[in-house]
Amino acid sequence: MNRLAQARRIVVKVGSALLVDQKSGAIKAPWLASLVADLAGLRAHGAEIIVVSSGAIALGRRTLGLPKGKLRLEESQAAAAVGQIALARAWEEALRIQNIVAAQVLVTLTDTEERRRYLNGRATLTTLLDQGAIPVINENDTVATSEIRYGDNDRLAARVASMMDADCLVLLSDIDGLYSAPPGKKGSTFIAEVRGITPEIEAMAGKPVSGVGSGGMITKIEAGKIAEAAGCAMVIASGHELQPLGRILAGERCTWFVPRDSALQAKKRWIAGTLQRGGHLVIDDGARAALMQGKSLLPAGVRAVHGDFSRGDTIGIVALDGHELARGLVAYDAGDARAIAGKKSSEIEKVLGFRGRDEIVHRDNMVLKGKTP
Repeated sequence: MNRLAQARRIVVKVGSALLVDQKSGAIKAPWLASLVADLAGLRAHGAEIIVVSSGAIALGRRTLGLPKGKLRLEESQAAAAVGQIALARAWEEALRIQNIVAAQVLVTLTDTEERRRYLNGRATLTTLLDQGAIPVINENDTVATSEIRYGDNDRLAARVASMMDADCLVLLSDIDGLYSAPPGKKGSTFIAEVRGITPEIEAMAGKPVSGVGSGGMITKIEAGKIAEAAGCAMVIASGHELQPLGRILAGERCTWFVPRDSALQAKKRWIAGTLQRGGHLVIDDGARAALMQGKSLLPAGVRAVHGDFSRGDTIGIVALDGHELARGLVAYDAGDARAIAGKKSSEIEKVLGFRGRDEIVHRDNMVLKGKTP
């Protein structure tokens, strides 16, 4: 079965060269409508969708009358400020036709690199998906500097896919996949599947080829590394024709990067490999039995909280006899964890003043000791 059809959470990256007509500087409305129809079809089959869309600078530079060629940083930022309005409008209108709510999310590098902002961003995107919206993400080029930025939306999309535990990352490109050498060159062969990005695979990457975007095969390979480490499958496919996702589903030529682990397995392997823990929770025998049955850890089963840790840190889960049972990513800061220890999940809001998660450590964020993730 097609990997895209099997995926439950999908990140789709759309480049400027596909979305914006280079001659007129306008959105390619028919192409966008066909892509959104594809997204609606995937949603109808149960998939959650996140879009990473370029195009703000390409739209804004034409409106401002900026010259062709490389722009100065302040010109790029001004173009992004103008173009992002048009870009968001185009996505909102196209998605509304399919009865889908669009959400605009602008991010900077620190939003996926700093733990607290990472967790806040993840929570916001998760809530939007739970509410049935499609987040449309772009780098906040208006404030990003050359020193602190992703630099291209291939890597941004991969970071988002990793952050959101996506099953599949789709990079729609101006080329239909990876070749051993530039397409058309004598001896060049198409690579249909990559299992592990080796130096040989990296050597196949060329330089950016589009006149509008900032990416190229080099950045796509780098995105593949990020996706691979997160257990997320990635596909590079041509986006030139209408309904590009439908063409992937139909089996048209594209290159799949296949990870060793699933997204959940990759996360659990990372948790299990954490060398230091921020603290630990002591749990009662009832909670211990629940964990052994594959259930989450609820506050009611926590007897004591030790250490100083923040939400999202790796902590130990310890039995009354001091034996470490598991490690996991905790859903609360240490102070809040102490306040709700022993309480029912229904009491969390009354105790803390806000409605947090029912679980203090969710089973998907937990690895039992002695079990291979």
